[in-house]
Amino acid sequence: MIKAVIFDLDNTLLDFMKMKSSSISAAVKGMINAGMSIDEKKSIEEIYQIYETKGYEHQEVFNEFIVNSIGEINYKYLAAGIVEYKKAKEKALNLYDDVVPTLEELVSMDLKLGIVSDAPSREAWIRLYMLNLHDKFKEVVTFNDTGFHKPAKQPFIRISKKLNVNLKECMMVGDWPDRDIKGAKQVGMKTAFAKYGSTEKILESGADHDLDSLNELVDIIKIYNI
Repeated sequence: MIKAVIFDLDNTLLDFMKMKSSSISAAVKGMINAGMSIDEKKSIEEIYQIYETKGYEHQEVFNEFIVNSIGEINYKYLAAGIVEYKKAKEKALNLYDDVVPTLEELVSMDLKLGIVSDAPSREAWIRLYMLNLHDKFKEVVTFNDTGFHKPAKQPFIRISKKLNVNLKECMMVGDWPDRDIKGAKQVGMKTAFAKYGSTEKILESGADHDLDSLNELVDIIKIYNI
C-alpha cells in the first residue's frame, strides 16, 4: 500500500539543467556587455567547473569566476551577471509537461505528497512559488532541515515523520540513482527513477520502477493500492 509520494525537485518536477544552461549563458553575455573582456564559450565552461566543484546551488559562483578571470572583484560585472542570470532563470524555469495533471491525479487518490531536495530551503521554496507548486505538497524537507544530503537516511526519515506515513508506505521519485534511489531504498521506501529527467544515460537505476514520463507513476501506484 502506498500512502505518500515523495518527489525530488530538480530534474524530476522541473527541468533544472535547461534552466541552468540558459541562465549561465545569459549571465556571461551580461558581463561581456558590461565591458568584461572574456571568451563566451570558455567562460561558460569555467562557470560550470565552479558549480561542479562547489555544487549547483553555490551562491558565490560569479564572484569566484570574476576574481579567477581578472584577479579582483568588479561589482559592475558582478551586478550585470546576476541580473541577467535572474532574468533568464525566471523565463526558463519550467515544469515538465505532465507534472501538474499527475500531481492532481495523485491528490485525487488521497495520497500525501512531499518534497525531499538537497537544495537550500530558500531556493527550494522560491522555485515552488515561481512554479505555483507551493500548495501542492503537504511537507517539504531540504538540506537545511536535516544538515544531510541524500543518500543519507535523515532526509527520508524526516519527510515520512512529517507526513505521518510509514517509510514502507512511501514512494520516492527522483532522477539521481546514487542519491534519490539509493537513499530511499535503504530506509525501505519504494522507488521510481525519473529517467526522463536524468542528465546521464543510466543503464541500471536500481529503482523498483523506471519512468519515461511522470504520468506513468499513476498506474504504478494504482497497482500497489489494489
